[in-house]
Amino acid sequence: MEEELKNRIVIILAVLFAVFFFGTLSSCNNARHQQAAYEKERATRIQLEEKEGRFLQEKTALEEKAKTKEKEAEEAKAALEATKKILVQEQLVNQSLKEELQKTAQPKTASGNFKGK
Repeated sequence: MEEELKNRIVIILAVLFAVFFFGTLSSCNNARHQQAAYEKERATRIQLEEKEGRFLQEKTALEEKAKTKEKEAEEAKAALEATKKILVQEQLVNQSLKEELQKTAQPKTASGNFKGK
């Protein structure tokens, strides 16, 4: 009977050993998969952070270009306004000269008419 009890204990211990052994293997396998998933997520995160950095640099560069273009547009607008003012002044001078020319030409024409008659 004692032999039978020893055999049962050995069988129970063998079953418990097998259960714990396969549990340990399963746990190690699960840990390996979790580690791989962590590494993949970490690599993805690093990649996204690098992309974000590049996008921020590109955004800054584009903002600088936009500011430069706005400044150039303002300068061009100011130059256009100045040119318009000069053009208006020139037109006024031309109008004034035309009027003077007409005034000067009218007496000659009028005096020419009197001499001819």
